[in-house]
Amino acid sequence: MDIATNNPIKVTFLGTGTSIGVPVITCDCPVCTSSDPRDKRMRTSVMVEVSGKTLVIDCGPDFRQQMLRQQVINLDAVVFTHEHRDHIAGLDDVRAFNYVLNKKIDIYGTPQVIEAIRIEFPYIFSETRYFGAPQLNIHPIGTEPFNVHGIDLIPIQALHDKIPVTGYRIGDFTYMTDASYISPEELEKIRGSKVIVLNALRNSRHVSHFSVGEAVEILTDLAPREGYLTHLSHFVGTHEEVNNKLPDFIRLAYDGLEVVV
Repeated sequence: MDIATNNPIKVTFLGTGTSIGVPVITCDCPVCTSSDPRDKRMRTSVMVEVSGKTLVIDCGPDFRQQMLRQQVINLDAVVFTHEHRDHIAGLDDVRAFNYVLNKKIDIYGTPQVIEAIRIEFPYIFSETRYFGAPQLNIHPIGTEPFNVHGIDLIPIQALHDKIPVTGYRIGDFTYMTDASYISPEELEKIRGSKVIVLNALRNSRHVSHFSVGEAVEILTDLAPREGYLTHLSHFVGTHEEVNNKLPDFIRLAYDGLEVVV
């Protein structure tokens, strides 16, 4: 049963920054020294809540602080977009949910992502399990839709330079980060979404990420009710400055932003 299409989907932006976050260590640029809390960006991740179920897309090195900040008390699954450290490095901290909720956490990713996690966290998968290691149920995914605790997810294939990345459509919500190319066929899987989140690293072109201009062009073509830009570096500019230049239906996401689809 696809509960996502029948019930409101609450999306919380846990982090909206690039791999080194914002502010950047040692940087004194106007963005990194901004007093606007919307210019403080942890590593990119979102939390999706629907019909009493909670899943997180990516858990980077800021995962623990993100869970504490949002006062999250339940987690059912983690779904991964790709294997880079800013998207998987917080996996160890799901063990707090193991302890308190007395259950394993389901994780979903392509075979390439699951293999990278096995290499990054060998103690989780050792034959003689370390007592304090996270307890996980591993679910490899492919290109076909799959179901997570009653929530239907449609994978969207893209490229992060030459690395495959997976975005997800859940009902009328689509989330895609770290993409530099989405084929016309995959874009059609996104079309019709009411809310679309897309990465936009900086204003100039980049080999492995969409620029702000490229992301705006894609969102303009797809024409959702609302478009949000994420995975933002300090090169983009301040939140207020950039928002004033964007089309009315597109906004920069910020940490803690909540959207109901």
